Amino acid sequence: MPRFVIERDIPEIGSAERDALREAAQKSNGVLGDMQAEKKSIQWEHSYVVENKTFCIYLADNEALIHEHAERSGFPATVVAEVSKMIDPTTAEA
Repeated sequence: MPRFVIERDIPEIGSAERDALREAAQKSNGVLGDMQAEKKSIQWEHSYVVENKTFCIYLADNEALIHEHAERSGFPATVVAEVSKMIDPTTAEA
């Protein structure tokens, strides 16, 4: 299943309290559960929270599902990019 990086512009998200982040995660999980019940293949792996953005890593059959989740959850998908390759420190080894 393709992996996507989603950049979400969310002002001041980096200073959000844990309860607010928990509520956001619960909302996202609820929409994902609904979509999965509809036999749509989409899964949230994790997110990085910075000052005014989140960078979310999702698995999905296609980009349209990412946009559908964004619309249904109310969390913007400002930029969506499909991951073409992954590298890490071991990539430098012969």
